[in-house]
Amino acid sequence: MSILLVEDDDVAAEAVVRGLHKHGLNWPVVFAEDGVVALEILRGTHARRIQKPLLAFVDLNMPRMSGIEFLQSMRADPELRGTVAFILTTSAADSDRAKAYQQCIAGYIVKSAVGPQFSGLARFLTEYHSAVVPA
Repeated sequence: MSILLVEDDDVAAEAVVRGLHKHGLNWPVVFAEDGVVALEILRGTHARRIQKPLLAFVDLNMPRMSGIEFLQSMRADPELRGTVAFILTTSAADSDRAKAYQQCIAGYIVKSAVGPQFSGLARFLTEYHSAVVPA
């Protein structure tokens, strides 16, 4: 399993990677600093490559292309629409959460709550990985 981390904040990105490793999820992580770069990576037109199966962790507030715009583009692309995506954001606004879930996300995590939620997310991802990637 690979992770595409779509995040413009290097400190936040490193915190996510540390959290994954802390919970034994040592999967390859490919960084994209915004939605434009993330789409290029997913489409194989960028120098950075990612292996499938993959999960995308997406920030909402990014330059050039927001997380919602990225999700809309990804869902409109027949080759990418099945990508499993989680939102990792600073926004706890109900309107942002509703917009994200309209794009068929698998979960919405507010960054300030990542610590307490990360162990549950790690368990879920471990179970998901064993279900989609046979041992």
